[in-house]
This record gives sequence, structure tokens and C-alpha cells, in this order.
Amino acid sequence: MTSFASDNYASVCPEVMAALQDANHDHMTAYGGDPITAQAIEAIQQSLGAPAPLWFVGTGTAANTLALKSVLRSFESVICLDSAHVITHETGAPHHIVGAKFLTCGSEHGKITPSQIQAAFEAESAWGIHATKPALVTISQTTEMGTVYTLAELAAIRAVCNELGLLLHIDGCRLYNAAAALDCTLADIACFADVMSLGGTKAGMMFGEAVIFMNADLAPGFEYLQKQGLQLFSKMRYVSAQFLALFTNDLGLNMAKRVNRQAATLAAGLERNAYAQIETPVESNMIFVTFPEWLLPALQAHSHFYAMPGSFTARLVVSHDTQDTQIAGFLALLEQVTTAHDTDR
Repeated sequence: MTSFASDNYASVCPEVMAALQDANHDHMTAYGGDPITAQAIEAIQQSLGAPAPLWFVGTGTAANTLALKSVLRSFESVICLDSAHVITHETGAPHHIVGAKFLTCGSEHGKITPSQIQAAFEAESAWGIHATKPALVTISQTTEMGTVYTLAELAAIRAVCNELGLLLHIDGCRLYNAAAALDCTLADIACFADVMSLGGTKAGMMFGEAVIFMNADLAPGFEYLQKQGLQLFSKMRYVSAQFLALFTNDLGLNMAKRVNRQAATLAAGLERNAYAQIETPVESNMIFVTFPEWLLPALQAHSHFYAMPGSFTARLVVSHDTQDTQIAGFLALLEQVTTAHDTDR
């Protein structure tokens, strides 16, 4: 069955699967000491335009949690949106493992603003040692609502962080889609971060993410956290080989460009139907759209997707293996069911 549920549902892209097969020969040094890992690190650093220290881990939760753990102390706090992935979908791992407090702000379309950062900082700092010390801002790029911070917006966030002495963490689980949307390089986005996660699984890998320190002064000791955090794979080459594939001939970025175009096609088709109400700007591979309750069963029988709890707003996610025919079929079904509904009224 076709699925618009999540890019986590997607298959492994053929180039990554081939890279895994190519890596599967002979004995190689364990724990990341192999030549494939060295090549992958070099490829990523070249793409980011900086010799940024980086480590591979297994999951996005591990990447975000260990990145925060590495730069925060227990009496410090994180400023973020109340929709941030680290708050809503990581089972409290950042709270439990990092020990820091999270200061949350609301947002309509998934973006935090410099004024919100300033306000959260001042409200917490006003209590001095009786409250936590704000130390870091975390944002998602692409955001949880499928929107994308522009480079100007990132620059403004970076500026307020510099003014207040805050670090900036970027959750980059869909960073390729953001770069594709902005028609820029990964380096153009990453340069604003002190530390960031780089997604792989949602981009077509079987498993694997990365933690990257654009501020190299923060990196020392992370190799110990990687091991202590249960993320040091003995056969690291199988994670590294996948990243090497994504960064060869800009595979990850090129796939994201195609996926974003397909999402735009899907969104345009939805906008032509009176029973589909798009809720947020469509800037990446995610679409948030509200359907009438009676329409959901037929659409979900064709293409599984999630409806937000307590509402009829659906999240449709286009993946690297989504076919144009699947999008056309979904839109045709939407038209068929809504036309029949109007006829029967």
C-alpha cells in the first residue's frame, strides 16, 4: 500500500543499498577506524565547507540527545518551541539524559523568532540562581510543520544567540529538504549552528544519523559520550558507507529536490479540491491538510497517513521512493470521492 505516513516508512534508496553491499567484504578496523568511515567524514566536511568534527550514531533521538548532553550542564536550560521534536517525540530522553530544563514557546508554523528567544531568556534569567541558566536554543530545519527557516531568519536567530551568549543546535533530520527548498548548500545552513544533527534515515538510509560540531571547540570528549550513550557501532563502516553514498554526487540533496517538487505537485492538487484545506505553507516534503471526517477512511485506505490527535488534520509526507503515479492516484481518488459526495447530497 502507498504510504504518506512518514519518510521513516520508506525503503532504502538503491544507491545506499549498493554502498552497503560494496562495504560488505574483508575485515576492516572496528569502531570507526576503517577507511570507509574516514572517506565519509571527509565527504561530509567538504560538503559543509569546514573541518567540523563529527560522529555517526544510530538514531535521531541519540543524535539530538547526545549533542545536547555534550554542551549542557544540569543547571542550564534549552529554549525551543513546544512542537520541537526533542520535546514531543523523544520519550523524554533529552530531559532524562541531559538533565537540563526546556523553556518552550508557541508557534503557528513551526518557527521560533528572535523576540521569543529574547523573552524566554529574560523571563528565566530574571530569577538569577533561583532559576536555570539559559544556555542553548534548538531549532528544527526543516521544521516540525514542514516549513523552512530562510537564511535571513537563521542569521537573525544566530545574532540573538550571540548577543545573549547562547549556543545554537540545529536538528537537521530533514536538512537536505531544507537546502533543496532554499536552493542553497548544506554549508549555507550549517554555518549558523554550533552543534547539529544530520539526518540519514529519513533521507533514504537504512539507519544512521550524525552529530556534527560546527564549533569545533565544543567537540573534545564527545567520543566518550558516543560510547557511553550506546552509539559506538563496532561495524561502523555500515553506517559510514551509507553517508558516503548520500554525499557522493550530491545524492541526498538531489533526491530532496525531487521529493520537494513532488510535494509541491501534491499540494497543488489538494488546493484544487474544496474539501482539502492546507494549514501551513508547503515548503518541503511535508503537507498538513485538513479533510472532513467522512473523507478520511477512503483516503487512508489508499495511502496510509497520520491524522493529528483530536483533529482531522493529516500530515502527508513525500519520500524518496514516492512515485508520481502514487500522487496522481491519491489526487484522483480524492476527486472521485468528493465528487460522489456532492452528487449524493
